[in-house]
Amino acid sequence: MSDPNPSRFDREDTRTFLQKIAEFIHPGPDSTAELIETLVDAEHNQLIGPDSRKMLEGVIRMAEMTAGDVMVPSTRMELVNIEDPYDDMMHGVIDTAHSRFPVYEGERENIIGILMAKDLLKLQRAPEFNIRALLRPAVFVPESKGLNDLLRDFQSNHNHLAIVIDEFGRVAGLITIEDVLEQIVGEIEDEFDIADDEGDIFGLADRTYRVSGDTLIERVEHAFGVKLESTDPEEDFETIGGLIAHEMGHVPKRGEHHVMSGLDFAVLHTKGGAVKWFKVSPVADEAV
Repeated sequence: MSDPNPSRFDREDTRTFLQKIAEFIHPGPDSTAELIETLVDAEHNQLIGPDSRKMLEGVIRMAEMTAGDVMVPSTRMELVNIEDPYDDMMHGVIDTAHSRFPVYEGERENIIGILMAKDLLKLQRAPEFNIRALLRPAVFVPESKGLNDLLRDFQSNHNHLAIVIDEFGRVAGLITIEDVLEQIVGEIEDEFDIADDEGDIFGLADRTYRVSGDTLIERVEHAFGVKLESTDPEEDFETIGGLIAHEMGHVPKRGEHHVMSGLDFAVLHTKGGAVKWFKVSPVADEAV
């Protein structure tokens, strides 16, 4: 009786005898850790570059991550209240410098849509516009949503932001396409970001200084010749960003100022609920 599928056996095996022996002795990776080790070996053998290896590792690790792993928690979400006056909305958008904002009505849990910062500008030309007409539909995803699936959804639906909900249907946080892509390519830097080895205190042309929020307090004290102490002696802080946030009593927003030990700390830029950069100047200099 003839074989109905002769091609199964006639298909040529192009592997060499040595390749077959090597694969028998060293079979392919069967775990994520082994696959990453294979990539490291490929880099050492100059088959791929270090940047390619890091990106491939990011892709592999991302396959095991969920929206809940990388989301911005609800306590750090920047929201817009639909009932706020236009001027308050505009000031909030400018201060936070985001491009998209979840909008709520009544309670913060009641998110009714997404507001694009560029759409808000339309109200300047047409004040009769109803703000609700500018809202885009909000996309909700569970914390357990895999990042691979989420990235695919972002691409196919042309959404850049999703609201993450927990198992009880409550708002757990938000996640953006940038948050997902950073798992592959690393942090996407903006104009305020610098490499760690380039310093954290910079002199500016107007005789003020730019200081990163994660600068150690001791370094700031040494640079400006001051002593920075918390008003709460039981609290101990390492970075200037943590100390200033504690003294202000809330998460600092762009444009806010706090004077401490003769220094004016102006918030230049925030990211993820933390201060990335301060503009620091002696109070005496500003009074001149």
